[in-house]
Amino acid sequence: MSRRELAEAAGVNPQTIGYLERGDYSPSLELGMKIAQVFEVPVELVFSFAPFESVASALRRAAE
Repeated sequence: MSRRELAEAAGVNPQTIGYLERGDYSPSLELGMKIAQVFEVPVELVFSFAPFESVASALRRAAE
């Protein structure tokens, strides 16, 4: 799913999704719930006290 598609589904600007991806912005509870709904996952998968692993790190680890 592209940033634009997620932004449209969540009702926000695509730039907001970019900020979220880079960790420059923490989503409101409402936005987190909308994103969870878009992906049909529990909201707990969107919010975490522990930082999420970067995609680059996950890919490196998977290649090992």
